[in-house]
Amino acid sequence: MNKLQLYFRLVRLDKPIGTVLLLWPTLAALWLASGGVPDGRLLLIFSLGTLLMRSAGCAVNDYADQDFDRHVKRTAERPITSGRISGKEALAVAATLAVLAFLLILPLNALTKQLSVAAVVIAGTYPYFKRFFAIPQAYLGIAFGFGIPMAFAAVQGAVPAVAWWLLAANVFWAVAYDTEYAMVDRDDDLKIGIKTSAITFGSYDVAIVMLCYAVYLGMLLAAGRQFGLGWPFHLGLAAAGAIAAYHYTLIRGRERAPCFAAFRHNNWLGAAVFAGVALDYALR
Repeated sequence: MNKLQLYFRLVRLDKPIGTVLLLWPTLAALWLASGGVPDGRLLLIFSLGTLLMRSAGCAVNDYADQDFDRHVKRTAERPITSGRISGKEALAVAATLAVLAFLLILPLNALTKQLSVAAVVIAGTYPYFKRFFAIPQAYLGIAFGFGIPMAFAAVQGAVPAVAWWLLAANVFWAVAYDTEYAMVDRDDDLKIGIKTSAITFGSYDVAIVMLCYAVYLGMLLAAGRQFGLGWPFHLGLAAAGAIAAYHYTLIRGRERAPCFAAFRHNNWLGAAVFAGVALDYALR
């Protein structure tokens, strides 16, 4: 591979699932904050910003995990771990992407910029939480959901309590889907000493994943009532619940391939929730 192809893989442009898992809750927040009529400029800024920050986060993650990734079959051939990209190159890529993301929000208000700094700190420190925090997926949920308060700040100039409630709901969703992801690597992670929710939950992993889905959807239901959302939103939640139930059939055997398929399938769960929000406003 040439350098461009290696950088492409470093920032996971070949694996967009991470980007959409950030994007769906951010788009839903933009719709809710704007009463269903989001500004086109904000849509562009947040969509591109999500892509850039997720890509930067992947580069930082691979830099932090390079000594662990070589012991995991699924990650052993990542560009840094395999020696085809240096750690300094990865950090330079991450810094460049983060700067580009910050340039995108320069036209926005001061509160949004302040929140963006917090978002960068959270995203940059997440990889190190796996060293000591028993459920790093919860911290990931904050990182993956920080577009929610930023969206409200950009639209309303303030972050209402319901935005933080939505962020908390996103944490439960992230714990659910990233535990499914962690179940794929559980045996390798046990050997090398990384902490994950799949290890912490042990034999209760499947039950807790399903409980997290239920809490997530329940919190969204409560938030929807505050926004006065009706049957289209409830239909979206029902579809998301059906998708979560399908995930149970995939993960209950704790086999690697089905667990990974369940993780990737969360794209459709997030899409169902967003579609419910957007359709509700569109039909008013």
